[in-house]
Amino acid sequence: MNGAGLPGSANRLQLARERARQIRHLFLDVDGVMTDGGLYFDAQGESLKRFHVQDGQGIKQLLAAGIGVGIVSGRSHPAVVARARELGLHHVFLGVSDKRACLVSWCESSGVSPEACGHMGDDTADLDLMRAVGLPMSVPNAVESVREAALWVSQQAGGSGAVREAAEFILESRK
Repeated sequence: MNGAGLPGSANRLQLARERARQIRHLFLDVDGVMTDGGLYFDAQGESLKRFHVQDGQGIKQLLAAGIGVGIVSGRSHPAVVARARELGLHHVFLGVSDKRACLVSWCESSGVSPEACGHMGDDTADLDLMRAVGLPMSVPNAVESVREAALWVSQQAGGSGAVREAAEFILESRK
């Protein structure tokens, strides 16, 4: 999608490319972005999460290029902690009720401007944060208000390679 079909999509895509060249950190929502947003339960009633291996490769590519990657999620789950550890993510904020305040606080303590960050979200809990960062991104299965707030929208749905696609967009924009 890459913003196609959105008002002023050509201008949005160009602006997204310009902003992608400037970001130093990409923060991701989990449910609906890193996962498909589905709620899976085993026979004992324990919830499960499904992550896409290609998204993990995209995260590793960003890290290798010197772009930090973190998680800001409204929910907390042991599988997210395990996945973040596996990928080498150090900035993981779970159970966050105000994502914007969380990121702004991290930026202040880290000496990083919010404009030097991107965020990929899918639901209204991501909107304030998306409006605060330099590169707001979304998945095509996001709610309409989030897609409209995004400068760039992936073609792949959340949990199906959207993060990998975002990583490739950021890295290709820097060439």
